[in-house]
Amino acid sequence: MMTLASVMDPMRAANRLASDDVFNWALISAKGTPLKLTCGLELQVDSALSGQEHGDVLFVVAGFNTDLHAPASTLPKIKKIAEQHATVCAIEAGAWVLARAGVLNDHTVTTHWEDLENLAFAFPRLNVVNQRFVIDRNIWSTGGASPTLDMLLHYLRVNERQSLALDVANVFIHNETPGNADLRYTAPVNWLDRAAPKLASAIRIMDDHIETPLRLPSIAAKVGISMRSLQYLAIQHLGIGPGEYYLRLRLQAARRLVLDTRSSMLEIALRTGFSNSSSLTRAFKKRYHDTPSNLRNGTRFDQVTDSGI
Repeated sequence: MMTLASVMDPMRAANRLASDDVFNWALISAKGTPLKLTCGLELQVDSALSGQEHGDVLFVVAGFNTDLHAPASTLPKIKKIAEQHATVCAIEAGAWVLARAGVLNDHTVTTHWEDLENLAFAFPRLNVVNQRFVIDRNIWSTGGASPTLDMLLHYLRVNERQSLALDVANVFIHNETPGNADLRYTAPVNWLDRAAPKLASAIRIMDDHIETPLRLPSIAAKVGISMRSLQYLAIQHLGIGPGEYYLRLRLQAARRLVLDTRSSMLEIALRTGFSNSSSLTRAFKKRYHDTPSNLRNGTRFDQVTDSGI
């Protein structure tokens, strides 16, 4: 819901603040049926995807289950309408839809930080980068709701005028973050940069070594503190020790792979620093009170009520 709003509400605000309408838009779903978002709200749409749509900008907004909400039968239409728009914007998981449609080949793109590695693996012709939003020729892409708002403000600045972009930013009391800012760490770590910069650096190192975990004393040495200090900072600011936090990061990564990919449990285990699927399952069950296999079989690929296009 926030990702879609980050596209539509800046356009609404721009129309209100400008002397005449800057944007006219239509909300389209693959089949013309209402979109039921993961929060439970249903959105009415203007029409079904026909393949005849044309205009200045195409926004492909997607969340989970893109293979269900944009099945293979819709991809030729999506590719056709992409060719009929001057600018094509992949919003969060919209990059997956456009990549499957063959629109993004040989472009530099981004997506939500949880999916960066999987997108690059699935589509080797893409140059997938860890940035808030990316512009490569006529292809624009973003990594989530807040980066999408930044991108819309940049679009206004480039295609309309700087003053309008500033006015829209003021409506949302929003301070922009540069497009090339590191996307992955924005939410979980930036708040620590002032309060505990050494701990923030340690967490970044942990996040960079999910597949091959480092020993905690090595991490402490890399950021220039003792193991005892790292332990103290973690307890003070995170409420848990650094080892437990590191394990949580790895299990969060495993959970995303369980839900968002069809990788085998052994592959997921190896990609998140576990020696085998049994050790992953034991840690996973302790943390999430269920096994990875049960979680996969009960959700995500069997559900059709997540956000669509």
